[in-house]
Formats: sequence, C-alpha cells, structure tokens
Amino acid sequence: MALLLKQFFGFVKLLNSETGSNQIASGIALGFILGFSPILSLQGLAVILIMLFFRVQIGTAFISAFFFSFVAYLLDPVCNAIGQSVLETESLKPLFTELYNMPIVPLTKFYNSMVMGSGILGFLLAPFIFFAAKVAIHKYRVTVVARFKDTKFWKLVKATSLYQWYAKYDSIAN
Repeated sequence: MALLLKQFFGFVKLLNSETGSNQIASGIALGFILGFSPILSLQGLAVILIMLFFRVQIGTAFISAFFFSFVAYLLDPVCNAIGQSVLETESLKPLFTELYNMPIVPLTKFYNSMVMGSGILGFLLAPFIFFAAKVAIHKYRVTVVARFKDTKFWKLVKATSLYQWYAKYDSIAN
C-alpha cells in the first residue's frame, strides 16, 4: 500500500512539474493498453518495450495500468463479446489458424476471446485516452495549479525557511 501511495504522490508531483504533457499522456495511454492486456503476454512485453524505447513516463504508465486494470475488469463482458464476435467470424478463421500455427504469435494468446476483445478495445481507445489525458493535464495545470499557487497558504509555505531549504535541495538533487 505504501508503494502505491508513493507512486500516486509521485504522479501528482509529476503533474505539477514542468514535464511535457505528451510524455505524461503517452504514459497514461500505454498504461491503458497495459491495463487491458495481460502482462505476461507478447503484447504486454511489446508495450513495455515501447515504454523503454520512447520518452514515456514509465511511472505514469504503471500507475495508470493499475487503475485501468480495474476498468478492464468491469468491462470484461464487453471485451468478451467483442473478442468472441471477432474470433467467430467465418472469413477470419483461416487467418487465425495460420497465426496459431506460427512459432511466436500464439504467445499473444489471441485465441482467447477475453484477450482478443480487451486487446482490440485497448488499442482502439488508446489514441482517445491520449488526447483526453493531454487535455485534462492542460486544464489541471491551468486551473488547479494556478489557483493553488495564488492562495495565501501556498505563499505562506513558500516563505518558510524549510521550503527554501527544500527548494535548494531539490534543485541540487535534480
């Protein structure tokens, strides 16, 4: 539980920082895909490799994957229906047979209706999640952070010697 709280507070600190909103939003979108797909599969490994190769906030991706896994659990009936309808499509059966007989492709577990449906839903909705997160981050930074920095409480905290020491330490440490 302490690790989860540490990650959450790190996420809030990240939202308040000068980190680019594209990096944070892409972390949220990749976390969405990761939350909807099984971690121990080829597509989970592919998402993790994408996170490592591109400028993505990895902590944001993992914390959003944690929260989106609960959303995926709630959407399991929808994902199962989508996957089942795709897997039972007559015109796609030869393709799925060919994919199943390939050496590495079965590691994606595409033959499971839940995995197929959640993969389709995850990959289709990820761009929308990216743009929604980008807009939400911008609105958060403009409204919440700007209002908080104008409060008397924040000005009082900023004037303390403890905060001055922390700001100096934070600038040296980073």
